Amino acid sequence: MPSNARRRWAGLVFISVAVALIIVDSTIVNVAIPAMVEDLGITSSQVQWVQEAYTLVFAALLLVFGSLADRWGRRRMLLTGVVVFTVASVGAALAPTGEILIAARLVQGVGGAMMLPTTLSLLNATFRGRERAIAFAVWGSTIGGMAAVGPLLGGWLTTAFSWHWAFLVNVPLGIAIVIGVLLTVDESRGAAEPVDVIGAVLSVVAVGSLVFGLIEGRTYGWIVTDRPLEIGGWTWPWQISPVAIAFVIAAAGIAGFIAWGIHRRRTGRSTVIAFGLFRIPSFRNGNIAAMVVSLGEFGLILALPLWLQFVLGFEAVQTGLILLALAIGSFAASGIAGALSGRVAPVAIVRVGIVAEIVGVAAVGFVIAPDASWVPLVPALFVYGFGVGLATAQLTGVVLVDVPTAESGQASGTQSTARQLGAALGIAVLGTILFTTTAADLSSRLDERGVPADQRDQVVSAVVDSAGGAIAGLAESPQTADLADDAKAAFSDGTKYASFAAAGFLILGLFATFSLGAGTRAPEPDPAEASEQV
Repeated sequence: MPSNARRRWAGLVFISVAVALIIVDSTIVNVAIPAMVEDLGITSSQVQWVQEAYTLVFAALLLVFGSLADRWGRRRMLLTGVVVFTVASVGAALAPTGEILIAARLVQGVGGAMMLPTTLSLLNATFRGRERAIAFAVWGSTIGGMAAVGPLLGGWLTTAFSWHWAFLVNVPLGIAIVIGVLLTVDESRGAAEPVDVIGAVLSVVAVGSLVFGLIEGRTYGWIVTDRPLEIGGWTWPWQISPVAIAFVIAAAGIAGFIAWGIHRRRTGRSTVIAFGLFRIPSFRNGNIAAMVVSLGEFGLILALPLWLQFVLGFEAVQTGLILLALAIGSFAASGIAGALSGRVAPVAIVRVGIVAEIVGVAAVGFVIAPDASWVPLVPALFVYGFGVGLATAQLTGVVLVDVPTAESGQASGTQSTARQLGAALGIAVLGTILFTTTAADLSSRLDERGVPADQRDQVVSAVVDSAGGAIAGLAESPQTADLADDAKAAFSDGTKYASFAAAGFLILGLFATFSLGAGTRAPEPDPAEASEQV
């Protein structure tokens, strides 16, 4: 193999490690969260925000950094992101409170947003033809596999050491990535055009407001204020809920972003999203499918570790071992997908993968019960992971197959944003389903027992606000042992409904793929957007 080829494939290894770092961190925390709840005393809303702070900023900034990387230098952006991410990981590991932990996760999201679209655009610029298809398959399989390896690694680190190591493990990996990328990856750039600052701000406002509303609706009220929002010494003074206002802001931000982008395109100026790319059927339809599928895929990973540990009583490392079935399924699928490359249409592989995901997630929902065994859960998770491995890698190739190389940064940023926005919405929506259903179910069960209203509300609040962490305390006392059984049953029902909701979103994603494959030839480039790779 020529030295240039060896260097290219070595670069793919380090780029894949960078992708693994990002994805593992988005899932490794799930298994460690119960330990954080006990150590830092964080609430269920903060539990969601520990996850969402990362995913929210990640999704909101992907477009911005994908566009900037084309101008500033893709390798430079990747390396900067790795440094930011690693430093923020140290801050998260040393966080003494839930608030500081969430702040560190926000900064991690900034670093991750610098890294992910850049990894994909570097591959798009480095590889051609069949090599590019293989590189995309490795990239996509890394995402699918690492999403499942994260819980195992987090479980082992949390059990053997402490939850702090779920973040500190990023430090040696970050150092290795920086050295490896400097040695094996060449710099590449796109067109050096001015940055669309207004478009970037509008995209951040729209995504941030939408996810805030979905997470905090059950806390502050969807329309009317149930509990006043407090920031520092300031208290929300109006009867209309801040969540309702957030949704209005999100709608206005989305409309403004689209209108502003179209205006800039018509005047021949650069935009955060290359709107002309949406005239490519594979790009347009693939992004829609990717967003909906991600909504169903990653939301479930929030609920399962909480249920496994707080209801079934598994330790963090045991939880990680159970979820390892996801990773095994995903890696098995990546090998099959590679063997089928060039023989079977990528869209067909995507559809088979999504069907497998639906079957696996639905099976998980049927297995969940307060006295469930882990044995039937493992094959269900394997099938789910197998579907993730098939769908993720091939869908990436479908989305970017016809994108001009000079616009690969914006295109990969858009594709990654679609996925991450779907993941953020999935965590928000399925997390809300989990906790809202648990609260309603537990209230009903306690009412049937004749528990006084004050005590009922106190128990429900303790279980929900602790994301299930209070169940063990209820079980320890003979006076509240029956209430603990009700709490376990209610939390199991909440997890079950979240699983079925995830399967429902995946069904929508399957329907979305029926719009793919209409054509893969890119239209003639728009003069207002055509750019020459430097």
